[in-house]
Amino acid sequence: MKRVALVGIGLAVVAAVAVGVVILRERGSGRQGDAVATAGRYRCPMHPSYTSDKPGRCAICGMDRVLVDRSSAEAAATDAPAGGRIVYYRSPMDPTVRSDTPAKDEMGMDFVPVYADELAAGPAPVLGRGAVTLTAERRQLLGVRSEEVREARLEHVIRTVARLAVDERRVSHVHTKYEGYVERLYVDFTGQKVRRGERLLSLYSPELVATQQEYLLAHRAQQELAQSGIASVSRGALDLKEAARQRLLFWDIRPVDIERLEDSGEVRRTLDLYSDIAGYVVQKTAVQGLRVTPGDTLFDIADLSRVWALADVYESDLRGVTVGTRGEVRVPYFPDRAWTGPVTFISPTVEEKTRTIKVRIELDNPKGELKPDMYADVFLRVDHGRGLVVAEDAVIDAGDRKLVFLDLGDGRFEPREVHLGPSVAGGKQVLSGLTAGDRVVTGANFLLDSESSLKAALKGMAPSPAGQEQPPHLH
Repeated sequence: MKRVALVGIGLAVVAAVAVGVVILRERGSGRQGDAVATAGRYRCPMHPSYTSDKPGRCAICGMDRVLVDRSSAEAAATDAPAGGRIVYYRSPMDPTVRSDTPAKDEMGMDFVPVYADELAAGPAPVLGRGAVTLTAERRQLLGVRSEEVREARLEHVIRTVARLAVDERRVSHVHTKYEGYVERLYVDFTGQKVRRGERLLSLYSPELVATQQEYLLAHRAQQELAQSGIASVSRGALDLKEAARQRLLFWDIRPVDIERLEDSGEVRRTLDLYSDIAGYVVQKTAVQGLRVTPGDTLFDIADLSRVWALADVYESDLRGVTVGTRGEVRVPYFPDRAWTGPVTFISPTVEEKTRTIKVRIELDNPKGELKPDMYADVFLRVDHGRGLVVAEDAVIDAGDRKLVFLDLGDGRFEPREVHLGPSVAGGKQVLSGLTAGDRVVTGANFLLDSESSLKAALKGMAPSPAGQEQPPHLH
């Protein structure tokens, strides 16, 4: 009897031990499950909606998934966009596979929630792009920034290069109107500065000597016949003298030299040639003893107190450049100086090789600091009045069109096609597509464009649901 009692007690102890082991295993399993649950999940830093309970690479962009603790995941879930009622869940790789409850696909990736506001948004306003909704955490992670479209003064600055040139209207060609020989040079090298009325050279001319003699004879005859009682005789002597005087004047003999000839009564063997303008000798062909004819140019004298800047403007930049547009000119050897002047001429033709148009700017040069054939930087300031300006960082060049992303608030971003004018101070001129006060994304807009293109592509792959509340093909 005692043995039976001992066997019963032993069996009871074994049963108790077995029950304790089971309880301990269940508790340990519960703690391990809790640890796994609280350890967190892994997600793609670029596509946070694609998560997994295992480390690995994102199937969309190939980036390593990062560990997110449970509290962060719950915070992100509570930070759903406004109107964020989940309609259904879809596979991240196959949009046609959907579920009305959270699920996983064959690769272990979580289904992506589809919100009511996304379905209510309708078709995308830009072909190939879709609206994007981001949580606050993701906006901070991507560095999304935005600023307003503003109205401002539209001043377009065209920067180009120019070559300085002589004002063609301020060049004097010195030559004679009779044949002769250079007896003496007073200006004897190129580049020499001359004053207005300064003598350049002395010339001997047989024609000039003969004409002086004729003038002296006519002058003496006029003096002798001036007291004649016959009016026609005195008048004829006066006409003869005047004809000889006009001939000397037509040969550019100065009146003061003619008066000196009358006073001295002697023919001068040589006469001097004088400069008509003040400037610099830019070309010289006269040399001592040279025989000259009326067709020979002895000197070219240029007045450099005013010069031209011949700027090359491309066809695309010519819009708005008119006669009167102010230009600023800078030369390398005077980096702290600037000369300003108006545009006075725009070439009617295009340079065939450079595809540019010559634009002439006139500049005052009283000190002669600007030299012909210098190269200069030119800034043409074109005023287009007032209009809308968008930051250049906000514009995405999509080839045949320009896009921006509107910041609609609450993490919602919508693509918008815009038409832009030239670059202006602070951005680009807006011709259409935006209004004053619109907020556009200026930071991480290329990442938004990538996400928008992906969303539009996935939406295009999915069949149109019969209704938003009950999507077909639920898994």
